[in-house]
Amino acid sequence: MTRIPLQSLPQRPTASLHDAWLARLASALADPTIDRNDLCRDTLIELTFPQFVGAYAEAIADETLPLGTRVALSALDPRNITLEPEYYGDCDQARFQRVKPLLWLWYSFDRLPIGGQAVELGVQLRRLLAPHIFKRVGKNFKCFQHVEFSFGYNMEVGDDVVVHRHVLLDDRGGIRLGNKVSISDYVNVYSHTHSIVEQVDVTNALTVLGDGVRVTYHATVLAGVHVGEQGMVGAVAVATKDVRPYHVNVGIPAKSVRVKPNAPPDAGDRLRTSVERET
Repeated sequence: MTRIPLQSLPQRPTASLHDAWLARLASALADPTIDRNDLCRDTLIELTFPQFVGAYAEAIADETLPLGTRVALSALDPRNITLEPEYYGDCDQARFQRVKPLLWLWYSFDRLPIGGQAVELGVQLRRLLAPHIFKRVGKNFKCFQHVEFSFGYNMEVGDDVVVHRHVLLDDRGGIRLGNKVSISDYVNVYSHTHSIVEQVDVTNALTVLGDGVRVTYHATVLAGVHVGEQGMVGAVAVATKDVRPYHVNVGIPAKSVRVKPNAPPDAGDRLRTSVERET
């Protein structure tokens, strides 16, 4: 196969403007006295309805404005919306309410024209927000558009992790991503499961993707599965059981079809890497 590395692009004309905006947001997030709901609301007002900066409350109450405009304005404040995980019985409301405004900013930005396919600014914003949402995040985290979480605060992310578009990371029971994990478009990674008899009977289980793991397009990793170091879950596969290190698992349910050519001699025998042993 031909090695095709990413290209280096010239600096954008508005790079300094973007940098200043991100720096202001970073400064605000570092201030423990800042109300994150207000920060999220004010940031989204600037991006969507700049004419109402400083007059948000008045606009919400202004009966001369169209009802739809007032509804849209009200939704910029995370206190006025509900996210699905808030209904979950095991949601730690104190922890979730602290990250909720940042999740709402993350999700809302992706749905704005500025967030659309504007890759660099979006990656930088999510990299800025992640340490304030996740349990842990390493260096060079790279996340594309329309990635969603359950709680967010149960995410542990290593160095050089890449998460592509339209991914669901259900961290209800905890998700741990090792270093250099790559998650492709439309992947679902779960950490909770429901009883087939009673839907309210829920089992939470830590799901782990070890160092160098790849989960490819439209694949699903079920709750409690451990994908070993350099393991791979193929496109559209459903991993219902652990994936051995350096093994490529495909199908429904996913089964090993080959071992990577760079695997060490004992790859077929190791079911847990150092990342998994920590549990």
